[in-house]
Amino acid sequence: MTDHAQYTASRAPTAQERRVTLLAVMITLFLSALDQTITSTAMPRIVAELKGLELYPWVTTIYLLTSTVMVPIWGKLGDLYGRKAIMIAGIGLFLLGSWLCGLSQSMVELIGFRGVQGLGGGALFTGAFAVIGDLFPPRERGKYAGLIGAVFGLSSVIGPVVGGFFTEHGTLDISGVHIAGWRWVFYLNLPLAILSLFMIITKMPTLSARRRARIDIAGAALIAISVASLMLALSWGGHVHAWASPTIVGLFAVFVLGLLTFLWVERSAPEPVMPLALFKIRAFWTTTIASFLIAMSFMGVVTFLPLYLQLGLGVPATQSGVAILPMMAGLIISSGLAGRMVSKTGHYKRYMIGGAVCLITGIVLMTLLGNSATVGQVAWRMFIFGLGLGPAQSLFSTVAQNSAPQGQLGVVTSASQFFRQIGSTVGTAIFGALLTARLAGEMAVRGEGGGPAGLAQLQAIALNHETGVGAKAVVVDPVVRAAFAASMTSLFQAALVVVVLGLIAIISIPHVELRKHHVHAEPVAEPGEGTTGIIEA
Repeated sequence: MTDHAQYTASRAPTAQERRVTLLAVMITLFLSALDQTITSTAMPRIVAELKGLELYPWVTTIYLLTSTVMVPIWGKLGDLYGRKAIMIAGIGLFLLGSWLCGLSQSMVELIGFRGVQGLGGGALFTGAFAVIGDLFPPRERGKYAGLIGAVFGLSSVIGPVVGGFFTEHGTLDISGVHIAGWRWVFYLNLPLAILSLFMIITKMPTLSARRRARIDIAGAALIAISVASLMLALSWGGHVHAWASPTIVGLFAVFVLGLLTFLWVERSAPEPVMPLALFKIRAFWTTTIASFLIAMSFMGVVTFLPLYLQLGLGVPATQSGVAILPMMAGLIISSGLAGRMVSKTGHYKRYMIGGAVCLITGIVLMTLLGNSATVGQVAWRMFIFGLGLGPAQSLFSTVAQNSAPQGQLGVVTSASQFFRQIGSTVGTAIFGALLTARLAGEMAVRGEGGGPAGLAQLQAIALNHETGVGAKAVVVDPVVRAAFAASMTSLFQAALVVVVLGLIAIISIPHVELRKHHVHAEPVAEPGEGTTGIIEA
């Protein structure tokens, strides 16, 4: 049965349905992205109450693991059964996980319930961009994708700030029942998620679905095993286990074996969870590489910048979060402007290249920072960094969606988001290993070979000074400050190399005007069918 025969288009959504659905999608994406970072500043209080210090990295890792693994699976299910059903299921799981996290009485319970949250979060990530693709043709998606990108950037930056605020000021005693402030980090999700769920159930149109198709269970299982092994290896390597340890080597081996088996299975699957033919489309694979590299550099910088502010400059934890807010402002401005200009002109490549150049400029300026920089000097550099990041957040998915027929919108969107999240994980692991290795060398040069040499030690120093809003400046040994600042310079330089590679990938993306209408029937390009594989209007 062909793609066209299976594809069933529903009635066109009304203007009100589009507006309400878009608002609901933005709320759910905000919550999903927020929960990747909001627990970071709440962890000291959580560990103090629930114990289990050795388990605390899993609170974040399990959410990233389950949400990333489920992204391509949710995307395919959305193509088969419709986006509305998947969004309802995703929000339902996210709600359940959030409620249970707030009730957790041990670290093991919290980790398990965070995994449930992540299962739902994966549906929200891929569903948000896929719904935009269903509601609007490629030419109109730019401005709305710009809003989605701005929401993602906003949630990524303010997560630690919100987490710190609720942890410090959110404690309540209701009818004699003591509710710790950190639990409100999870209870905050409930009213917003319920509102979004109500809006989607009552106002979101059914959109499109393909029926009578078999689910690629083998492909879904293999991609889950492969990605889980990779993410565990990257999360544990250099922290829990040495990179050369049997555990890490074994996890990488499982990843490679699982990936090879996945590729073999997908070649003959009637409804592959990730069609390999997509990678024959130049617009798709070049965009995928570019988004992977930009996400890698973004997370490599943003993840460790708070540590640099606290340990390299002695800035209080709450002020270190505020110092990153200019990046959010730059991202929102450039994401919105780029999206509107793309919708107006139909051209995207110039804005993607301009964003990458701006990103490079911001990182070059950050390499000039030392251990005597001020918060203001960091802040305006982060603004430039955010300006460069905006077009990447809003346009990569739009270009990828334009490269395939409407019937495969879900798998295209989920594949784009999937590789972006993998890039974020790889960036965090690689830059973390680089930072700690360089720090050990810097400490040895300064005659302090016994100083902190791992992220666990660095985070312990920062967390020991984390007292929430109104915290005093972090008191760090001058030798450690100088060594950390020098190490961060090396990290910025490595990020610069990655962004330059990302710019090269962006330049390689074919420049084709975005379509003004949906295309349903055209198959994915086969080998030899054109040079770009982009479906013309």
